[in-house]
Amino acid sequence: IRIGKAALSDATILILGDTGTGKEVVARAIHENSSRRDRPFVAVNCGALPENLVESELFGYVRGAFTGADSDRQGRFEAADGGTLFLDEVGELPPAAQVKLLRVLDSHTIERLGSIKSTELDVRVVAATNRDLSQAIAQGQFRDDLYYRLAVIQIHLPPLCQRPDDVLPLARHFLWQLAPGAAPPISQEAAEVLTKYTWPGNVRELRNAVEHARTLSGNGP
Repeated sequence: IRIGKAALSDATILILGDTGTGKEVVARAIHENSSRRDRPFVAVNCGALPENLVESELFGYVRGAFTGADSDRQGRFEAADGGTLFLDEVGELPPAAQVKLLRVLDSHTIERLGSIKSTELDVRVVAATNRDLSQAIAQGQFRDDLYYRLAVIQIHLPPLCQRPDDVLPLARHFLWQLAPGAAPPISQEAAEVLTKYTWPGNVRELRNAVEHARTLSGNGP
């Protein structure tokens, strides 16, 4: 219910949960149930970006901004204009990028690296992390003002073993992703196996299990 209500808003959202609990699944569900569903959904793993490339990847750059910048290039924010930008592992952003992200969230404009021209954008930001941001703030690793700006709506995802009612809906969702419009039903026997298992690998393990079962059977679980 909270996810459904969140989808109706344009407020920034912070999703908290352990690795594999389905944070991107929730972010995509929010996008697909929002008024932005026909616009881009752009996902970026902040933790996978080299520190010296974070700002250019998020905000883009202009020709000559740095060695090797031979032409203008849009960043992920511009790519998501009109839609949703999912910032996974936002707790891994370096300090300089945190400052710039806060400015973008407040002004709804971006400046490409090496440019003084501001571009107005309409982007809904959904962020996620498995870090304890309260601890990161106390240690000076994450800005408290950025945290409050991101956490206008906060969603916490417990491990899948604490959400047994989510198992079958998620399994059906993954089947639909694998075979849009032709997803087979889940048998009663398979449903019992899925719901009784504890899923130590969380939603990621469930998705892998569904894909494995569909691949081997040719039909579905």
